[in-house]
Amino acid sequence: MMSGQHARVCRAGRRGFTLIELLVALLIFALLAVMSYGGLRSVLNAQQSFEQHNDRLAELQMLFLIMGRDIEQTIDRSIRDIYGDSQAALLGGDAGLELTRGGRGNPAGMARSQLQRVGWVLEDGQLQRLSWAVLDQAPDSVAIRQKMAGQVQRLNLRFLDQQGQWHLQWPESSREEGEPTFLPRVVEVTVELEDWGAVTRLYRIVSSRPSPAKPGL
Repeated sequence: MMSGQHARVCRAGRRGFTLIELLVALLIFALLAVMSYGGLRSVLNAQQSFEQHNDRLAELQMLFLIMGRDIEQTIDRSIRDIYGDSQAALLGGDAGLELTRGGRGNPAGMARSQLQRVGWVLEDGQLQRLSWAVLDQAPDSVAIRQKMAGQVQRLNLRFLDQQGQWHLQWPESSREEGEPTFLPRVVEVTVELEDWGAVTRLYRIVSSRPSPAKPGL
């Protein structure tokens, strides 16, 4: 009697899962998989967004760092363009910015000037930095272009003169012919970005003050 009951218990213990139990298990597994994938996808999207934000921030920081160095080290040295015409040390307006700057690095000790002609222009949504190998250009002089930032909608410039007046272009349009041209005291740069809106920076030109007249002259 005991042996028969023991056999029935063993057969019951060896019985497999029913179809309903398997379906319920699969449903629970599917729900857990969907929840896990959704959480993982959110983490990956957040990480990607964070990396893109950091890359964009680094790009803009480098942009304003280099632009600031160019403007702050502007030197009052005019140049000759490819047509032989004289151009002011600093030109600025709707077309962009062009200037002569000092402090050009020379780690190799080459026999060249520490002055450099550089420019900033906006083309096809890209803010580019231009640089020339020489100050006074020849007909075949070509600027080296470097992309500094993308997704740029507009580049706005303003120039503060020695009397504290702002101008939208430099040299100022009110200057009379033959009047000496000085550098602006401050250059205001506003870059309008597609993703971050308008960012404004003010740069003071160190050598903007005119040289004092010597006594007796």
